[in-house]
Amino acid sequence: MRKRGFELSLAEMAEQLKKLKSATVFCHMRPDGDTLGAAMGLKYLLESVGAVCRVVCEGPVPEKFWFLEGMREIGSEPDAASEAYIAVDCSDERRLGSLCDAFCAAKKKKFNIDHHVSNTCFGDFWHVEDRAATCELMTELAAFFPGALTAPAANCFLTGISSDTGNFAHANVTEKTFSAAAKLVSCGADIHTIQYNMFKRQRASRAALFGKTMSAIRYFEDGKIAVIGVTRAMLGACGATSDMTEGFIDFPLSVVGVEVAVCLLETGAERFKVSLRSNGRADVNKVAAVYGGGGHVLASGCMLCGSMEEVIDKLRYTIVQHLED
Repeated sequence: MRKRGFELSLAEMAEQLKKLKSATVFCHMRPDGDTLGAAMGLKYLLESVGAVCRVVCEGPVPEKFWFLEGMREIGSEPDAASEAYIAVDCSDERRLGSLCDAFCAAKKKKFNIDHHVSNTCFGDFWHVEDRAATCELMTELAAFFPGALTAPAANCFLTGISSDTGNFAHANVTEKTFSAAAKLVSCGADIHTIQYNMFKRQRASRAALFGKTMSAIRYFEDGKIAVIGVTRAMLGACGATSDMTEGFIDFPLSVVGVEVAVCLLETGAERFKVSLRSNGRADVNKVAAVYGGGGHVLASGCMLCGSMEEVIDKLRYTIVQHLED
């Protein structure tokens, strides 16, 4: 890994951020709760010390996150007048999608705060630490912004933690995760509202898509690998959108005997977004890295081109190479 810029502790990161008069915070493409929560929560922290701040993402914010204050205000164009650009929950610049060029070309201070072990340590200043969620790190960062952790910010950070841990059910949860969550609740975060909107509330179209997808789970290698696929035709038939597939992969991983679950989401002609989850016997970060992706040991992703059968064959071969005996 070629590291650029300077690695900072959270205290040092806070010191640098508090000097800013303005900033644009970037979410990664196909945004999830962690990147959105980290970005909007950081916006509140920066505004508490007088900075003008804007949050941007290449695509629209999924409806399920609209319950959080400020989410409908997230834009798609960075503020050219910003003193600094900050990427959160983004393992490399390419994960910014169509905003990658704007981020990379800008002659500005660039910050990178993330929890992915596959992070390329880009930017002028970076803090990368293997944690359950970037929002867990943000909660600790907030301690250096006295009085800034208000209820709206706390709700954002707790949403990110809840999202990336499967509502505190995944193996990435640690004592630090629960400590951060407790701190956020004490600052006004509403765990009931977050849990309902993130894991219970859904439209009929999502329910229909879920049923259609799970009725066609495919198993390989004596049931060790489970694969689900969501095509554009399926989305259209159910009246669903691609962001509604978040969380689908957790179901096949729960099947007895499954060690690795794969979700293929068709994003274009012979183009698939691949999500990988492991029960512990395979490092799916290494699997994703074979195809230019990455993430965590137990949860990673990549993009693959080809027919669905070709993509499945490639992934089966690679996963088998990384399955422990």
